Amino acid sequence: MSSLEIWLVILAGMVVTYLTRLSFTVLVPPDRLSPAFGRGLIYIPPAVLAAIVLPELILVDGEIAILLTNHQLVAGSLAALIAWRLKNTWLTIASGMLALWLLTTL
Repeated sequence: MSSLEIWLVILAGMVVTYLTRLSFTVLVPPDRLSPAFGRGLIYIPPAVLAAIVLPELILVDGEIAILLTNHQLVAGSLAALIAWRLKNTWLTIASGMLALWLLTTL
């Protein structure tokens, strides 16, 4: 793929995503959506984040590595634990980065 083709794919994805989201507000007024649908929408961002982050945590050189030798998984698990318990974004990022740095240098 050329650089232009890659940018066109990215732009097309952005347009499709935007039009999909716009359709909910233009075609269907928010007061007509069911309460269950509205409650379900709050789970979309965590699901997308998990889909992006999880493969980076469990794959090492294209192979699934769920071991303590997988530094990304250990650092990510520590960061997830801190995020869950303390609910502090900056502390979560800092602890995950520090743990990954320590594990890779030691």
